[in-house]
Amino acid sequence: MEYIKTDLITALPELTVLFMAMFILLLDLFIKPKNRIVIYGLAQFTLLAAAYFTVVTYNPSVGYAFSNMFVDDPLADILKLMTFLGTSMMLVYTRQYMQQRGMFRGEYYAMVLFALLGMMIMISGQSLLTIYMGLELLSLCLYSLVAFDRDNARATEAAMKYFVLGALASGMLLYGMSMIYGMTGSLNVAEISSALLEMNTKNPVLILGLVFVVAGLAFKFGAVPFQMWVPDVYQGAPTSITLLIGSVPKFAAFAITIRLLAQGLQPLAVDWQDMLLIMAVLSIAIGNITAIAQTNLKRMLAYSTISHVGFLLFGFMSANLNGFASSMFYISAYVLMTLAGFGMILLLSRQGFEAENLDDLKGLNQRSPWAAFLMLITMFSMAGVPPTLGFYAKFTVLQAALQAGFIWAVVFAVVMAAIGAFYYLRVVKLMYFDAPKDNARISAPVDMQLVLSINAAALLLLGIMPQTLMQICGVAIVISLQ
Repeated sequence: MEYIKTDLITALPELTVLFMAMFILLLDLFIKPKNRIVIYGLAQFTLLAAAYFTVVTYNPSVGYAFSNMFVDDPLADILKLMTFLGTSMMLVYTRQYMQQRGMFRGEYYAMVLFALLGMMIMISGQSLLTIYMGLELLSLCLYSLVAFDRDNARATEAAMKYFVLGALASGMLLYGMSMIYGMTGSLNVAEISSALLEMNTKNPVLILGLVFVVAGLAFKFGAVPFQMWVPDVYQGAPTSITLLIGSVPKFAAFAITIRLLAQGLQPLAVDWQDMLLIMAVLSIAIGNITAIAQTNLKRMLAYSTISHVGFLLFGFMSANLNGFASSMFYISAYVLMTLAGFGMILLLSRQGFEAENLDDLKGLNQRSPWAAFLMLITMFSMAGVPPTLGFYAKFTVLQAALQAGFIWAVVFAVVMAAIGAFYYLRVVKLMYFDAPKDNARISAPVDMQLVLSINAAALLLLGIMPQTLMQICGVAIVISLQ
């Protein structure tokens, strides 16, 4: 009984989110549409409660629960807190958008919380089974959310593409896991690592299993050559759902990559380093070059995401603690930038109008200098212009790759980053130097304006003073991977 009690306390944040997601789903049956703001408040309260329990049960060392299938360490706790913060910001940004389009319903918030639960399970997964269970819970919720606007044919098409390709990627990941399980005889990540140290790591079955695992992980990130779904899903989904897909799930994808590659398959690092190198270089090249040709803002940000994933993989390629910490810093910066970027699209959208084309940003400075300035900071950060957070994030991952000996790849990435700056600066040019096509007044809830301002300010302040965030990432990685 004592073990069960300890396990339940360790998983208190997950249990809180699970209970509240089911409660919200049931409560929505008995609440009037005009009172659904209560559902929104409960969703925000859930995130606050889960964050509180995560802090209260914080473990400065590494602890395990549920027969070592669930890990509670600083990496898990910090990533969960970041996920709660990102989800809360996403809910603030999307509230007005969902209300104006008739999608402000309880099942939306329930599915967001179930998706969050999947991310939390992925983050704390110490067994291949737990990781896969969390991944599928997250994926099924995201497939449903993309098609949430049932009368939108474009969203339904995007959901079908996402589902088919996602199922294929999940199958590849599961197939790779089954091969690794067959060779090592264990589902536990730590035991897999120990078993590999005593085996011939050039075994063809092991290498084939590794290939399938890396392919599955690459799909979840949207890395080349598994990026086909990203532009279509980003463009086809309602902008509120695009914001969700493009932001906080990346924390969970980062976590399972750390668990599987850095912990479980570290003895095979020589092999997965080469795979990540190819994917990183191709992602940066294809993402940046293809983004230049886009006229749809959501599609441009989709290709931007692909290039950002390329930079993220540079940290993993180093296969050392410093590189992993730089990747964690980069994913934190990326999520903040994505929230701000899509938050601005939601801010400019209104009932009957989607601000998703580049031309919709023309003359924004004349309409709203405040909104134009926030978008300016966001675009500069995505481009990696100092002193924004994006610059320091790119600098840390490239420095880690340089120290690991990937000199030519780093030089190539810098050149591609310079080329990619064009499409970000084009947005700035449209906002400040072109005449506006639309003179409609920009109106948004006060809470959205406040959070968006803080979000953009964070991109600037954390770029000037990145030491604290970098130190948090470093400590979490060192303690969790020792």
